Amino acid sequence: MKIILKCTLIGLCFSLCVLPEISAQDQARIDALDAYIRHGVTEWEAPGFAVAIVKDGKIELLSGYGVRELGNEAPVDEHTLFAIGSTTKAMTAAALGMLVDEEKLRWDDRVSDTLPGFRVADPFVSREITIRDLLTHRAGLPNADFLWYGQERSPEEILEKMRYVAQETSLRSAFTYQNIMYAAAGAVVAEVSGMAWEDFVRERIFVPLGMSRTIATAATLGAQDNVAMPHYRIDGVVHVIENASVDAVAPAGSVWSSVSDMARWMRFLLEGETEDGVELLSEETLEELFRPQTIVDADEFYPTQRFTKPHWMTYGLGWFQHDYEGRAVDFHTGSIDGMVALHGLVRDERVGVYVLGNLDHAELRHAILYRVLDVYGKGEGRDWSADLLAFYGELSAAAQERALALEDERKAGTSPSHALEAYEGSYSDRLYGAITVTQTDASTLRLNAGPGLSGEMTHWHHDVFRVSWDKRWRGTALVSFRLTTEGTVGSLEIGGASLNKASE
Repeated sequence: MKIILKCTLIGLCFSLCVLPEISAQDQARIDALDAYIRHGVTEWEAPGFAVAIVKDGKIELLSGYGVRELGNEAPVDEHTLFAIGSTTKAMTAAALGMLVDEEKLRWDDRVSDTLPGFRVADPFVSREITIRDLLTHRAGLPNADFLWYGQERSPEEILEKMRYVAQETSLRSAFTYQNIMYAAAGAVVAEVSGMAWEDFVRERIFVPLGMSRTIATAATLGAQDNVAMPHYRIDGVVHVIENASVDAVAPAGSVWSSVSDMARWMRFLLEGETEDGVELLSEETLEELFRPQTIVDADEFYPTQRFTKPHWMTYGLGWFQHDYEGRAVDFHTGSIDGMVALHGLVRDERVGVYVLGNLDHAELRHAILYRVLDVYGKGEGRDWSADLLAFYGELSAAAQERALALEDERKAGTSPSHALEAYEGSYSDRLYGAITVTQTDASTLRLNAGPGLSGEMTHWHHDVFRVSWDKRWRGTALVSFRLTTEGTVGSLEIGGASLNKASE
């Protein structure tokens, strides 16, 4: 028996378990993957990453790379906490699966039977939407993250406001990624089990799997040690930024964990039991989590499809799915300001990869996944890190060109139709709430659209202003003011929303 040690950029990381003696060939494979990841972290200029690989019920690689925070030499190790983002969704689906096993609900039960107060804009959808629909992004509702991102609304208030969100497509006719439906799924867990969602996943998933370094929400993050900080590239330079909480829609993406704990979660999903042989889900229910539920169109899938060339793309219960080199891959990413995660499984081969990082949209995560799948499949394969770094660089350059094109559309020599004080006031809508505009000096307005969305407004052209958010990683937005028939300022439009000005 021996303990496998893995060197990192700074310091050493240790495996969480003692593994049987492995062959020189297997050890060479693990060492090569470790070196490849280490090089990738440098290539992508990522402060820190952590990776777990599980094969045939055993942990083959468990390592941290780099640092938790720029300017601080504390290294990432296998116990460092990161935001796992939307890979939380698989846990919410599993929680509901446990209640299915207990015959407390069925996947195709109507949500309204469990949550009588649940409403969306369409009465038919309100009545007929099922638990399965909540988990598969096929409710026909558009993305509504503006209800929670940068806001301080309660989960109850967010669900209440969904009744004002217009239906985008008919029920079950299309895939549109929708975080708030997962919040509704968490409310179903709470109602049926009598336990808050965060308590349920803690007691029914984290504790039995020995995930002692995992927390359900960011609310307790301040009490934790060994925590990674998020980073964002601003004007070409990587900066430390503040965490963005997902607790308001917790079942969609609020969990924080380490690769050591996520390796335990991966092993359970691949093997169907805990390390002690306890089955948390029936075989039938576990299979249902990964059964394809809805087709995902190419424009709703990941840009990596350019390289993986899938023949089919689907979504299960909390899992994206596609074929790669004749193998069925179940995976999901997690992304929230300055943090990334990726969970990938090839269940037929009992191989799993989990990646955590602390640089916003560092797509090294995809490179690691497919490199591992290549190594455990046909062999070494392509240099995914180099190829994806170049590809995402092209996408970034294209985005910059679009921004420059917007600048070209700006009309020079125009001025606002009114003095700046005329734009001051409160603008509101029953869905979006209130946005306030105040004048800060002779040429500048200030917009407050929520606790995390405030910024200075400067004139763009005509009655359009550009707001630069105080939290610079959130970028900019254009705000258009509209006049009433009397010629006074009557409303503002931002991000497709129109809010009316309160009477003075």
